[in-house]
Amino acid sequence: MLQVNNIEVAYMSVIRVLHGVSLTVDDGKIVALIGANGGGKTTTLKSISGLLKTEEGEITSGNIIFNNHRIDKYHPESIAGLGISQVMEGRRVLEHLSVEENLNIGAYRRNDRAGIKSDLDMVFNYFPKLKDFRRRTSGYLSGGEQQMLVIGRAMMARPKLMLLDEPSLGLAPLFVHEIFKIIKKINAEQKVAILLVEQNVRAAFGIADYGYVMENGRIVLDGPADKLRDNEDVKEFYLGLSTVGSQKSFRDIKHYRRRKRWLS
Repeated sequence: MLQVNNIEVAYMSVIRVLHGVSLTVDDGKIVALIGANGGGKTTTLKSISGLLKTEEGEITSGNIIFNNHRIDKYHPESIAGLGISQVMEGRRVLEHLSVEENLNIGAYRRNDRAGIKSDLDMVFNYFPKLKDFRRRTSGYLSGGEQQMLVIGRAMMARPKLMLLDEPSLGLAPLFVHEIFKIIKKINAEQKVAILLVEQNVRAAFGIADYGYVMENGRIVLDGPADKLRDNEDVKEFYLGLSTVGSQKSFRDIKHYRRRKRWLS
C-alpha cells in the first residue's frame, strides 16, 4: 500500500532531518515507528501526508508511492483525497466547536449524507463517550476524550491509511490501554492500515504487525513487532531493561552505546 523509498528531507533547504529513510506499510497492517524524540518520526509522517510543505520542508531525494501513485510531489489536500489521514501529535481539536461538529469536519470532502450519518454512528460505536458528549464543546473534554475525538474525526474521512502521531502522549495508563485497544479493533474491523509513531514501545509493539526503529533520521532496525519487542537492544535502550531484567537508570540509558551491528 505505502512505500517510502530512500527519502531525504531538509527544512529551509539547510537543515537535514531524514537521511535515506525507507519503510513499507502493507494493506490492512499496523506498522510502528519508534525512536527517541527528535529522531525524525513526525517528519516522516508529514512527508507522507504532504504537511511537510506547509513547514518549509522538502523531500530532496527519494520518493513515496501510495497505491501505485507517486505522492511526494502532491499537496496535502490531494494526498488526503487518495485516502491518507494524519492524526497529529497533541490532540488538535477545534476547541470552540462541539464534538459532533469536529467529527463532521472530518467528512468535509464527502457529499454522501447517508454515508456520513452511518460513519458517525460507527465512530460513536467505537467511542461511546463521544456519543454521550456529542453536544459538548470540545475544549472541555479530557485529554483521553480529545484523543478519541481526533481519531474519530480521521475515520470520518474513510481513510485507507491512518498516520497516528503519539496517540498515548500525556494520557493516563487506563486511557492508553483503551485507546490502543480501539486502534487495534478499528484496524481489524475496518481494514484500515495504520502507521503508528509512538514513544510507548510496549503499547506500540503490542498491537503492531511490523516495526521500525529510527535514530537521528535513519532507520537502524526493523522486523516483525514481536521479534523487536524481544530484541535485547530494544529492551535495553528503549524499554530501559538490561538482559537480566533489571531497570536501568536514566544515566545508564543516556550513555548507552548502541551495538555496531545496528549501524551496519
